Amino acid sequence: MGPVQPFSDPVMIAGYAEATPQRVPGFGDLHRMAVTLLAERAADNARFLVLGAGGGLELKAFTQARPDWTFVGVDPSQPMLDLAAQVLGPHVSQVELIHGYIDDAPVGPFDGATRLLMLHFLPVPDRLDVLRALKDRLKPGAPLIIAHHCNPGVGPAEDWLARSVAFANGPMADAKAARASAAGMAQHLTLLTAQQEEALLQDAGFIQPALFYAGLSFRGWVASALA
Repeated sequence: MGPVQPFSDPVMIAGYAEATPQRVPGFGDLHRMAVTLLAERAADNARFLVLGAGGGLELKAFTQARPDWTFVGVDPSQPMLDLAAQVLGPHVSQVELIHGYIDDAPVGPFDGATRLLMLHFLPVPDRLDVLRALKDRLKPGAPLIIAHHCNPGVGPAEDWLARSVAFANGPMADAKAARASAAGMAQHLTLLTAQQEEALLQDAGFIQPALFYAGLSFRGWVASALA
């Protein structure tokens, strides 16, 4: 269960660590907020599951913030996992990197999990399967943190995607080109409203989904695994 094709383009991989923070509003603060939310109930020796860990950017932020935590990072792209190991540097000792999808992850139970910037690639049935598999690997009450492209529900979703593309391209971005790019993205992404996102989390066995992050077309929620 995961994206139809793992990230494998060598050019994309080479530029991932530099380009990704420019594409997501508040990228660094998203990671800082994730650490804050994960820490609310976590012990000093907590263990977390990071699904879609390729590239290693969130793992780097997490391990630097909390050297007392350990992580399991799972990703379907071996080149992206190789990049994660490089990005982590000395912090790689806190992380177990696994090549595969959610079904390849250890059963846990984990003290929390994240799935950042990836769920928008999945159609609803596959997304629900992933969320349920994540829930099954969490301790009762443990947090799940997700963030990805959504439908903000005010105006056409493609308008918000175009704004995100323009943001990524900088202040001199061409609006027409951004709209063309957004139209292509919309054909490949599943964009849900906030109500649909929260209903899906509840269907998967999570309670109290709460929006904690919003940036143009991106939204993020935290929810707790039902006992």
